[in-house]
Amino acid sequence: MTERQAQKERDRPWLMRTYAGHSTAEASNELYRRNLAKGQTGLSVAFDLPTQTGYDPDHILARGEVGRVGVPVAHLGDMRRLFQDIPLEQMNTSMTINATAMWLLALYQVVAEEQGADITKLQGTTQNDIVKEYLSRGTHVFPPEPSLRLTTDMIAYTVSHIPKWNPINICSYHLQEAGATPVQEIAYAMSTAIAVLDAVRDSGQVPEERMGDVVARISFFVNAGVRFIEEMCKMRAFGRIWDKVTRERYGIEDPRQRRFRYGVQVNSLGLTEAQPENNVQRIVLEMLAVTLSKDARARAVQLPAWNEALGLPRPWDQQWSLRIQQVLAYESDLLEYDDIFEGSKVVEAKVDQLVEDTLAEIDRIQEMGGALAAVESGYLKSQLVASHAERRARIESGEEKIVGVNVFEGTEPNPLTADLDTAIMTVDPAVEARVVESLRCWRDTRYQPPFNHPRPCKALERLKEAAKGTDNLMEATLECARAGVTTGEWAGALREVFGEYRAPTGVSSAPVAVAAEPGSALAEVRARVDATARELGVARLRFLVGKPGLDGHSNGAEQIAVRARDAGFEVVYQGIRLTPEQIVDAALAEDVHAVGLSILSGSHARLVPDVLQRLRVAGATDIPVVAGGIIPGGDAEQLRRAGVAAVFTPKDFDITGIIGRIVDEIRTANKLDPLEVPA
Repeated sequence: MTERQAQKERDRPWLMRTYAGHSTAEASNELYRRNLAKGQTGLSVAFDLPTQTGYDPDHILARGEVGRVGVPVAHLGDMRRLFQDIPLEQMNTSMTINATAMWLLALYQVVAEEQGADITKLQGTTQNDIVKEYLSRGTHVFPPEPSLRLTTDMIAYTVSHIPKWNPINICSYHLQEAGATPVQEIAYAMSTAIAVLDAVRDSGQVPEERMGDVVARISFFVNAGVRFIEEMCKMRAFGRIWDKVTRERYGIEDPRQRRFRYGVQVNSLGLTEAQPENNVQRIVLEMLAVTLSKDARARAVQLPAWNEALGLPRPWDQQWSLRIQQVLAYESDLLEYDDIFEGSKVVEAKVDQLVEDTLAEIDRIQEMGGALAAVESGYLKSQLVASHAERRARIESGEEKIVGVNVFEGTEPNPLTADLDTAIMTVDPAVEARVVESLRCWRDTRYQPPFNHPRPCKALERLKEAAKGTDNLMEATLECARAGVTTGEWAGALREVFGEYRAPTGVSSAPVAVAAEPGSALAEVRARVDATARELGVARLRFLVGKPGLDGHSNGAEQIAVRARDAGFEVVYQGIRLTPEQIVDAALAEDVHAVGLSILSGSHARLVPDVLQRLRVAGATDIPVVAGGIIPGGDAEQLRRAGVAAVFTPKDFDITGIIGRIVDEIRTANKLDPLEVPA
């Protein structure tokens, strides 16, 4: 017998997924079936922003967003088409959905029933973590307390009816994307878990003896950055703290129920537009953080594509990321050994320190009243904005080195991006019109054969009555799904009862990350800001930072707003989810000197020109508009031709330089001479 044959049986690989969905339910269904045929072992559904935020495709806020960052699902018919010829009873499906998670799970269950599935066998996950939406991703709809009720009701329902389903995937992924340190990432995720478990326990919907079943179905979705030793230690610390919390706070005795279960998508924050081929090795290193250690290995892994900082990845790019996982799992000997870090003094010391610091931060949050109170007070958001600002400052100063960005910038021509138009996937603008027309057809025919859905009015009224009371909302939501109710109608009914919520931005309370010390770049820009204000006869220059549309990824906008504030601007920043009309109205009311628009969802081609046109109609042609986000080169040129003064993309990492450029554009728009102010 050879040494290799004598080794223990290999562990089973983790679930391999690709986060996917775009354009229409039909196109996404085709993509899913192709991915499964390539060896993918689970599905990870990306929904578009209208679906995530509870709007139908024909809502004013959905303009330019339909089918962009995921698949539009407006009703049961869309969900049927999304999973056509995919047997849901045999599938493990992750759905990245939060504010409208209950609605999407209801649609999924009804489609499974129509397929003849036993719903007790359905396996998968709904993300359903609303706290991180307030902090980092921005697809929240309702205030914190009603949102927590939706989560609680879903957990109680699934424990009884879909026992293999993970009803919540507490998600620290976006916290790291928003700048969280490892301690913040663990502490904020654990504080969310405590808030959720306390709410389930206190709701009375789950008997005390079944709380172990609840804990066993709580999963986590984490981020793994390129500092893979630290990230691996973070995962070991996560597991240790989860075991402590569930045992001591909730009395869970069964170690199997206390097991820390997590999936991962590795870091997108660190993917660069400059020399994007370097993203491949970054992705590999980040994957090692969550696979090398058997005792802290992910249950499911999905990897971003090398070109995500450029635009929407193509199926080939997603296949490359899947193949990276498959090479590690099937060609290497990783799965043949027990935990290779057991007994490491370095690892144990790092884990101990992370645990100690994290427990102290969890205690601090509990003293404030828990995670929801810390959201409403703005504490969590301001901490994240500050951490992100500190990271950006380290990159700008060169203290934190990013290959191809602020070090080793020389490069050969990249054959992967020689034709950028074919190096990323684009969504046909005509898709939105087709989806809107399909929705109108659904509304007109949902009562007729072959669907014969009952009229939705009664189902929606029952939903509102349940929301006003204390009944579990899942049954009323399932009735809405069966009645052909649309996503916008379901969310609209709950908006009537619960209201909406605008989360704290964290900008005004964020501390200064880059000091304007004499001789520094920021001091020079600040002098130019002050000089320009004097020449225009105003006390301070005013700069409006706006996020049009439904894109809730506000990290970039927040960092621009904080740096502009530190450079001496009076900053107007009202947060996310604004219409072009609202942005222009605010610009005129605040008499601003420049407008900055931040969009990462791909809707820039429609929304930015809309803002420009409205400013022209209002006679405010002297207000320069700059745009930032994931904007391909061809689109950037179109925006400049439309009148945008400057376009900034992820390769423009020097925020102080961006603020200086905005000052230049204000001077040009106001016909002031170029200004050079000595530092």
